[in-house]
Amino acid sequence: MQTPPRVLVIAGSDSGAGAGIQADLKTISALGAYATTAITAITAQNTLRVTAVHELPPEMVAAQIDAIMVDIGTDAVKTGMLANADIIRVVADKIREYNLTNVVVDPVMVAKSGDPLLRPDAVAALRDLLFPLATVVTPNIPEAEALLGEKVIGLDGMRRAAEKIRQLGPQYVVVKGGHGEGPAIDVLYDGREFREFHGPRINTTSTHGTGCTFASAIAAGLAAGYPVPEAVGRAKEYLTEALRRAFPLGRGKGPVNHFYRCWAETARRR
Repeated sequence: MQTPPRVLVIAGSDSGAGAGIQADLKTISALGAYATTAITAITAQNTLRVTAVHELPPEMVAAQIDAIMVDIGTDAVKTGMLANADIIRVVADKIREYNLTNVVVDPVMVAKSGDPLLRPDAVAALRDLLFPLATVVTPNIPEAEALLGEKVIGLDGMRRAAEKIRQLGPQYVVVKGGHGEGPAIDVLYDGREFREFHGPRINTTSTHGTGCTFASAIAAGLAAGYPVPEAVGRAKEYLTEALRRAFPLGRGKGPVNHFYRCWAETARRR
């Protein structure tokens, strides 16, 4: 059997399994790629809130990346929760050391519950050290506002935000419109032109981990050889359907249905 595309995920763990490393593993597996992991932090969380965070030593994060790269290797990288500036520095160093490409940076700052996942003093490190190494950066509107220190209002505001974030060094920027009004429109900018990816706004409370899922789906697409615009479009379609097929779980923001394709096939066979 041919070896599948490989994606190295560098992110935090979510005990509720709706976001973080667990969502990344589900997404990448569902899309036919093989996910390896370097865990940056362990969180105690559910659909309601994050109750505790334990950040791993930067040396341990580096050791996990080294263990993967000297043996398995990777075709793409996805970063999520990086927790603090020291971990960000280590991740940036390792991306340069191994000359890693197809790097998707999800600038995770706050959980869906509103609990912080990135120390305030680490935002500058994210911008200055990691963005210049990124193939794609995927901020939502609140994250774009935090990165730029200004409000992002409407489609024109998303375009302006994408332009400014692109100036920080990434090759592509996707400003996600999930926190906006009306249809869910994501704006992709490559420094020359804008592309818009439209989708319906799904009426569901199962939105935990949407950002992790979207970024991991993009990384899986890049690992499989798709160009960035096609990888983003495919990720948008996958996430939209995962939201549409989501099931109620917990008393807060539940997870999307990462395995809607294989579960539907299992049900059909039954």
